Amino acid sequence: VQLQASGGGLVQAGGSSRLSCVASGRVGSVDSMGWFRQAPGKEREFVAAISRSGGSAYRDSVKGRFTISRGSTKNTVYLEMNSLKPEDTAVYYCAGSQVHIIYQQPERYRYWGQGTQVTVSS
Repeated sequence: VQLQASGGGLVQAGGSSRLSCVASGRVGSVDSMGWFRQAPGKEREFVAAISRSGGSAYRDSVKGRFTISRGSTKNTVYLEMNSLKPEDTAVYYCAGSQVHIIYQQPERYRYWGQGTQVTVSS
């Protein structure tokens, strides 16, 4: 399974951005898909995830601002980010898991895409 992330870039505080991630290969083995982020000098942290059946979870600091969704084919996951803050600045990674349960630990995810930079200017 390969994950290809896109989107992000430079955004002003209060603005919006959308990330996309497309899974290819043996996509039938992927159930939950999610987003993690890593800021310089910090550990990779969970942002949001969604299962194939539509269940989702968010880290507290993004609830009400970010929305994760899945495309109709279930092979694409989106992260709509609104009311962005400078502290949201990080490299965002798409991840895929073979299980239905949504985990927040990165080691629970088997598949990873390349990171995409999101920079929020104040």
